[in-house]
Amino acid sequence: MQNILNADPVLQIVLAGLAVVAVLAIVLLAIVLRTTRGAQAVQTRLDLMAHDNETKNAGLSQRLIDHERAISERLSDVGRRVGDSLQKSGDRTNETLGNLRERLVRIDQAQANITNLSSQVVSLQDILSNKQARGAFGEFQLSQLVIDALPADSYDFEVTLGNGRRVDCLIRLPNPPGPVAVDAKFPLEGYRALVEAQDEAAQKDATRAFKVAITKHVTDIAERYIIAGETADSALLFLPSEAVYIELQSNFRDLVEAAHRKRVYIVSPTTLWGALTTMRAVFRDVRLREQAHLIQAELEKMLKDVGLMDERVANLQRHFDQANEDIRQIRISNDKVTKRAARMSELELDDEDDVAAVEPPARSHLREV
Repeated sequence: MQNILNADPVLQIVLAGLAVVAVLAIVLLAIVLRTTRGAQAVQTRLDLMAHDNETKNAGLSQRLIDHERAISERLSDVGRRVGDSLQKSGDRTNETLGNLRERLVRIDQAQANITNLSSQVVSLQDILSNKQARGAFGEFQLSQLVIDALPADSYDFEVTLGNGRRVDCLIRLPNPPGPVAVDAKFPLEGYRALVEAQDEAAQKDATRAFKVAITKHVTDIAERYIIAGETADSALLFLPSEAVYIELQSNFRDLVEAAHRKRVYIVSPTTLWGALTTMRAVFRDVRLREQAHLIQAELEKMLKDVGLMDERVANLQRHFDQANEDIRQIRISNDKVTKRAARMSELELDDEDDVAAVEPPARSHLREV
């Protein structure tokens, strides 16, 4: 065999190839066996990984479901809160709009009042710019103060005096001092010039014009409305502006003192009201004095009635005393009657005791029969 192998090289090559093929087959078989075991291990690992993935996916799905539920609940809560907030905001907005509407209505009313007041101010300016209208305004204010403060029979307006002069108002105070004349004056031009003066020269001119106007008004009242034997020895100059009155009292005391010397007293609406209040007290005192004799007669009648009442009370007291005496006598008689009735009751009880003592022998006698 060895010789054959040595003699045939081709056969050697074939055998060698077969040997290599066998080795390769063995190697391949080993590889295949190892590959099969590795595949099984890999498959096992893959199965474990798949199971783990399924477990993790199930947990992840549950967590996703829980998260979705929580998110849904939170979204519902947020939606409810947003709805409540929107409702409250809507209510507050409606309330605010209602208040705003009311305020706008009030603003419209105030605007209408302001417009009306502006027109009235313009009308007042028109009135004050006209001397005749300004005089009528002062007389109207004077009449309203007098009407509100005094009784209707204590004053007259537009009274013509004995010298032919007509005074705005005559307050009929009793003598003394007698009827007091009140005349309204409104030196507006001089006061405006005084207020609007821009320099010293204008201030001097305005001061001089204001003094001239006040002095003329005081002189006219003193000469026209103070009449001996007809009116009081003084009169009132009514300024229908508190501003003019304050300016006069503050910076023109010499004019005020000069008016006092002429028995003319300057008053404003406020000070005139105080004077009218004092006059009203005077009228009340006058009426009380006029009615004093009637009051005295009524007091005398009242005293007479009080005397009659005293006599009647004394008579009534005597009747009460007599009634008390009669009641006392009646009580004495009642006590006597009560005592005698008690004695009679005692006598009747004694008779019954005697009868009770006699009855037993009579019964025994009957039994013996």
